[in-house]
Amino acid sequence: MRDFRCAVSLLLLLVANLGLGRAAAPGALSVRIRPYDSIFSFGDSYADTGNNPVVFAANSIFDPVTRPPYGSAFFGGRPTGRNSNGRLIIDFVAQGLGLPLLPPSLAHNGSFRRGANFAVGGATALDAAFFHSQSKFPLNTSLGVQLEWFDSLKPSICRTTQECEEFFGRSLFFVGEFGINDYHFSISVKSLQEIMSFVPDVVGTISKAIETLMNHGVRSFVVPGMIPSGCAPPVLAMFAHADPSKYNSTTGCLEDYNKLGMHHNLLLQEALEKLRKRHPDATIIYADLFGPIMEMVESPSKFGFEEDVLNICCGGPGTLWCGDEGAKLCEKPSARLFWDGVHLTEAAYGYIANGWLDNIAPLQDRAVSS
Repeated sequence: MRDFRCAVSLLLLLVANLGLGRAAAPGALSVRIRPYDSIFSFGDSYADTGNNPVVFAANSIFDPVTRPPYGSAFFGGRPTGRNSNGRLIIDFVAQGLGLPLLPPSLAHNGSFRRGANFAVGGATALDAAFFHSQSKFPLNTSLGVQLEWFDSLKPSICRTTQECEEFFGRSLFFVGEFGINDYHFSISVKSLQEIMSFVPDVVGTISKAIETLMNHGVRSFVVPGMIPSGCAPPVLAMFAHADPSKYNSTTGCLEDYNKLGMHHNLLLQEALEKLRKRHPDATIIYADLFGPIMEMVESPSKFGFEEDVLNICCGGPGTLWCGDEGAKLCEKPSARLFWDGVHLTEAAYGYIANGWLDNIAPLQDRAVSS
């Protein structure tokens, strides 16, 4: 397996972009000054605010997020298509910036002048054709497809090139998180070394998408990195009988699969730095997912989490989905990190969002002065 470079270099890059999330109460987000008129988001289930029920229904795919207990922490028990018991990071960020929650582009009939969300659960950075030799998944909802949806929606938002550039210049764009599905869809059919080999392609696709959006006048970006896959309950279940030496003795996470996330994040940060140099008029913030999640895994009590931090709150035993008859549901979701698999609880998303909002402040200052 290739050298993953010095851990110190990774740490320095992380610190230079976004700090770890603070252990502040997830509901205690103060509303910041709002130079932005709207937020637009591309991504997967970490950011999907309701597109996946539309896509999944159209493809006759079972989708548990359309039923309780999804949405129980914030939406009055009403499932909204979010892969959590409540709000996602993008929801907390919108609220923190004084903006409405992002409407899903495929499931909203109103105006998108205040923003739109193109994220879909199961989405990949790479086009679906890349995966067809190994699985019927993923659906055709890749980053490239989401950019096409954006193009189709654009005429309803602005009419001329100048109007569009001015509008999107006052908007904040999230590109990601991408990578989780690209890698996790391949885990059962490819070796870790094979998966590592296409990390540059995933990162390159994200980088090209950012430049494509720049051509539309976008100048403010937040680009999330990868999670620590080696701590994700589905990955741990898949390798339940792995050699004990493969696990971190302190956290219980699989070391090699966490290195996958570290490798992706390092290459992504390097790519974003190159974009900054080529486009000095744009502001591109790397948003750290890996660090805050690892901090919650390593110090659960700091965040009010229970010690069995790597267990899911909802779902199981066996193949039972969250919400199935007989599936378990933890008594206190706000004291858990993982909700139903790789997805996090509202509490965990809130902690991460607090850290991100602190680091989006320089973006706001720039937008106000420009």
